[in-house]
Order: sequence, then structure tokens, then C-alpha cells
Amino acid sequence: MIKVRKDNRKRRGLALLAAGIILFGLAGTSWHDLLAPAEQKPLIEADAAILLDAETGHILYEKNADQALPPASMSKMMTELLVLDQVNEGRLKWSDTVMTSPYAAEAPGAQIGFGPGESWTVRELFEATTIHSANDAAVALAEHIAGSEREFAKLMNKRAKEIGLSEEARFGNSTGLNKSDLAAFAGAAADADTIMTADDTAKLARYLIRKYPEVLDVSARGSVKLTTLDTKLQSTNMMLPSKPFAFPGNDGLKTGYTERAGYCFTGTAKQGNKRLIAVVMGTSTADARFVETEKLFHYGFQNNGLDKWKAEIAAKIGLLFA
Repeated sequence: MIKVRKDNRKRRGLALLAAGIILFGLAGTSWHDLLAPAEQKPLIEADAAILLDAETGHILYEKNADQALPPASMSKMMTELLVLDQVNEGRLKWSDTVMTSPYAAEAPGAQIGFGPGESWTVRELFEATTIHSANDAAVALAEHIAGSEREFAKLMNKRAKEIGLSEEARFGNSTGLNKSDLAAFAGAAADADTIMTADDTAKLARYLIRKYPEVLDVSARGSVKLTTLDTKLQSTNMMLPSKPFAFPGNDGLKTGYTERAGYCFTGTAKQGNKRLIAVVMGTSTADARFVETEKLFHYGFQNNGLDKWKAEIAAKIGLLFA
């Protein structure tokens, strides 16, 4: 009996000591901040959205995340992945030259602006695709790798299965343009539209940056200067430093727009040891996609770390009383 009482007093003493240590470590942190409930989930004005932890893949927020929608140029992340695969496997070199076709030169939307029969390096075309979302560059890379954009689309769909995208995911071409936009061009892959879920898009982004983190060195740049151009091609990501919607830690990843898709964005940001990936699809304006992404980032960075911290503290105190 005496021994039991001594054990209980010892446990209480250890618990008080642990509590004191924890309180000392929380000096400067208000109890209101520590005990406050997690911030309510944000109201995201988009057709679909998702937020996940890039390290664990844990979903922190989702809205219609399994609904298949046109992703527009966000699908270029798959084009980037296939280029990086080719380079990694030694089938392609950054210094290799690519001869541009008439179709590549005429691809509508964002462009480098080259003509048919010009020579560009793989690196130049990749950077223009990744930073400026240049459709002509994406087509030129696709044709160089697979012989035609149709064959390249087959490689895209094969890779999608390999990395575990859903049955809903379908890649119709290298750019994310609607098939109706490409029907007039000889050589274009105009048989099917590209569709993806927000969940698929986030998974693709996560796979891309985890397998090839060097892609972030490219996507983090606010512009790209190609050797034969007098001007710089500007990034389409307005959340990068010095851009109108700059967000701390943002270093990518891919915007998208078509009339059918609306304004879309796959963004990633890292603060401390935490990296998040956010996808918004079908917002109403070019600015709105960044406003909605900012809401997701704020929610993810403010809540995820705090909740984990509370749980760890509660667990440590609870163990001492067990």
C-alpha cells in the first residue's frame, strides 16, 4: 500500500515536471492560441479544389475532388514529367536540338512565337513550357519525343496509369487545349479532350516534384530568357515573389485556362519543413485562382502544424498519467 502511494506521488511529480517543461517551451505563446479550435475550413469558390501535404499525401481539404473536369494547361505537368523521364533515362539531352513543325509553330494560345523549321534546344522548350506555359514548345517536345502528338498522348496515358491516377484521367494532347481548338491543324492530337480530377492533378504534381525536385528550380523563376529572343517570357504564376499575389514559399507550379476549363492553378509552397500542394479548377477569373489558392495555403499552414503540436503535447502529458 505504501509502495502504491509512493508510485502515485512519483507519477504526479513527473507530470508536474513535464507540464512545467512544456509551459517553459511555450513561453511567448498565449493559451488562447494553444487551445483555440482549428480554423474553420475555407469557402473555396471553384468548381473543384484540393489541398494536400506533399510529404505524406494526406488530404487537408477537398471539394468535388473526384469530379472529372478539363484541367487546361495544368496537364502540361505530365508533358514535363515525360521530358524529365527521357532525360533521366539518357534518351534525351538538354542540349539536343528540336526542329519545329508547322503544327507546333501554329499551336494556339501562349507561345514562344517560333516559325516552322527552326531549331531550339530541349532545355529552352522545357523552360518555356514550364514557366510561360508555351503551347508551341510543348507540341515541339511531344513530336520530338514520340514522333507525333498522338503518339505522345499515348505515352501520357500510359504514364498516368503507372503513377496511379484514376480511371477518370485522360490525356488528349500535350498542351491541355480543347480538341475543338486543334481540329484544324494537321498533325494535332484532336481525337479526345483532356480531363482530370483535382485529386489526379494533385497526385501528378506530388509525383512530379518528389521524383524530380529540380523542376521547382525552373518553376520558381519569374521569367525565362531564351537565346534568340529579345524579350523575356514571363511566368504565368502570379504567386511567385514580386508577383501580384506573391505568397511566402511559393515556387510553382502550373496555371491553366480554356473557356471550358475556366481559370485553374496547381500551386505548391514550402514553409519550414512543410510543403503543401493546392489545386483549384474552374474559377471565374485569372485573379480568382490565386485568391482561392491563397485561402488554401493559409488554412493548411496555420492549422496542420498547430494541430500536430497540440496532439504531441497532449500525448506526452497523457502518457505520464497513464
